[in-house]
Amino acid sequence: MAALGGDGLRLLSVTRPERQPESAALNVPGPGLCCWVSVFSCFSLACSYVGSLYVWKSELPRDHPAVIKRRFTSVLVVSSLSPLCVLLWRELTGIQPGTSLLTLMGFRLEGIFPAALLPLLLTMILFLGPLMQLSMDCPCDLTDGLKVVLAPRSWARCLTDMRWLRNQVIAPLTEELVFRACMLPMLAPCTGLGPAVFTCPLFFGVAHFHHIIEQLRFRQSSVGSIFLSAAFQFSYTAVFGAYTAFLFIRTGHLIGPVLCHSFCNYMGFPAVCAALEHPQKWPLLAGYALGVGLFLLLLQPLTDPKLYGSLPLCMLLERTGASETLLCS
Repeated sequence: MAALGGDGLRLLSVTRPERQPESAALNVPGPGLCCWVSVFSCFSLACSYVGSLYVWKSELPRDHPAVIKRRFTSVLVVSSLSPLCVLLWRELTGIQPGTSLLTLMGFRLEGIFPAALLPLLLTMILFLGPLMQLSMDCPCDLTDGLKVVLAPRSWARCLTDMRWLRNQVIAPLTEELVFRACMLPMLAPCTGLGPAVFTCPLFFGVAHFHHIIEQLRFRQSSVGSIFLSAAFQFSYTAVFGAYTAFLFIRTGHLIGPVLCHSFCNYMGFPAVCAALEHPQKWPLLAGYALGVGLFLLLLQPLTDPKLYGSLPLCMLLERTGASETLLCS
């Protein structure tokens, strides 16, 4: 070493290879480019989804069976092509998830049964008050109600009802696929999982503003009422979107958010005002409070990632060098 002299030591210090961070080894571009590509991809998906509803020109209202059938076609085409947007995002950013695209989007068998049952159970607990209200106001008893629910004729009637298919099947499946399964993998490396939970629903909430067009066109109410209703709808769809995004990240499955979405579409927004005027007001209010309390208490245990196996989004962030521990454990 002494024979090398000072210049030799200097040369060794310059030419010694330095260890590259994992994100650089994966050829991941800078965070600025990654975020621009992610946001633009999500915005394009949201516009494509909403725009597909209006490719058919019609003077009929949105609930007409002919309009619903046409929109089924266009929205199913857009939703089927939406994974290509994630594929293009992966190529543009150079991010390699380390797993298949379908697995990243929540299509996997590992832990599928708890992923289907536990989030739905958690959501039903949250709706304990509205479920009590529904049972109190239902003219039939529990036995008759179960007979109706389990009867094949009832299901056959539902499957031929275009509004039921839209609200309980097509909308939950396509919206969760586009706004959760496709957008969250693109946003998470840019924002992190926590901010992505609240960023992703903004696209979902804004996408529902298109209902204003329908209401203004058919003059279903005053302009002020329409915009007030749209603002309210944006608020609760954004909150609901954050909840299903949380479920998607914590379970690593798409099936849970889809089933919860379908259930919430069936229940609608809780009729709190009707509960306050109900003859059995106090038991109902106790049910509302108990449901919210149990939901908050069970939210973490019932979405514990240990119940669902490996979490693809957490693995994605580990490969890009990000550290996420709160939602991944």
